[in-house]
Amino acid sequence: MYNRVFICPDGISMNLSDITFDPHPLIRGPIAQTILGSQFTGDTYLPERIIHRIVLDGSNELLMYELKSENESAPLVLMGHGMGGCSESGYMRRIAFKLFNEGFGVFMMNHRGSGSGIGLCDRLWNGGSSDDLDRVVRFIVNLYPERKILIMGFSLTGNILLKYLGEGRVIPSNVQATLAVNPPIDLKMASRKISEGPWSRTFNTYYLRLMNRQVASMLKCQPHAVRPTFKPKTIWEFDVGYTAPAFGYPCVEDYYESCSSKQFLGAITVPTTLLCSQDDPFIPPVIFNDARMSPAVKFVNPEFGGHMGYISRKQNPFGDRRWMDFICVQWAKSLYPE
Repeated sequence: MYNRVFICPDGISMNLSDITFDPHPLIRGPIAQTILGSQFTGDTYLPERIIHRIVLDGSNELLMYELKSENESAPLVLMGHGMGGCSESGYMRRIAFKLFNEGFGVFMMNHRGSGSGIGLCDRLWNGGSSDDLDRVVRFIVNLYPERKILIMGFSLTGNILLKYLGEGRVIPSNVQATLAVNPPIDLKMASRKISEGPWSRTFNTYYLRLMNRQVASMLKCQPHAVRPTFKPKTIWEFDVGYTAPAFGYPCVEDYYESCSSKQFLGAITVPTTLLCSQDDPFIPPVIFNDARMSPAVKFVNPEFGGHMGYISRKQNPFGDRRWMDFICVQWAKSLYPE
């Protein structure tokens, strides 16, 4: 690892559309990209990390890991995982290490009930958990009041991030720019797509196994935690029987309507890049057709990639075929070049 000299540019911008994605010829389809991108994690080595406990509401806490940069003025990158994931998900570890090697300080957030903080909350997180994200951001600001912060939200955290930015709260001035990767900005449509699509059995089995494991572990540590009202077979049913009642929404429709970030995109003022492939099996392109995005939002919409797959034909400068990793690091580096 080497240190960089970071210089904040006059204008925060990067045209990611100039960096094209060409899928691997043997992994062209969205399902293959999604599954292989998730299941074959690659090198996920990380050096020793600092652990932080962050108080939420009541006695609830979440845990976050920090890769501390040797450069005390280096920008910080906060990363948030997707549904069923945690700080230890393959893409989180890969990208965190690559950012760290470029000199950034990195924070890897575990949402409530996720990862190593699984027994510290009485409810799991959901697609509208922007209050939790706000607490995490302010925790980092209190730790490093002079440091610049970039935020990356993957999948469901991408939706939370966009909601956080556009719902009218005061964003700390330390937050310089954000990147939302494959965010399901219309939760209802995305939930239907996962729950009822051609590959619904495969994806529901995978995600529900992760989420039911989180619920079961949480209940062992928190016997009075909120329980699902029935055993779900799909993500939609999980939101009906657990997510909506656990957070006081009258029904699942109200949860989806209240928390979908599509309605907040027009009010975002922090420079933001939204990256989502046209063939994402969970996020149909029609979701974005009538989305009103503010001038601060740049929409990057490659033809292929699946849901956070982006396994490319050619190797990138890191020596692998992880286009998503390359884009995330290039985005951060473009804001703070040597």
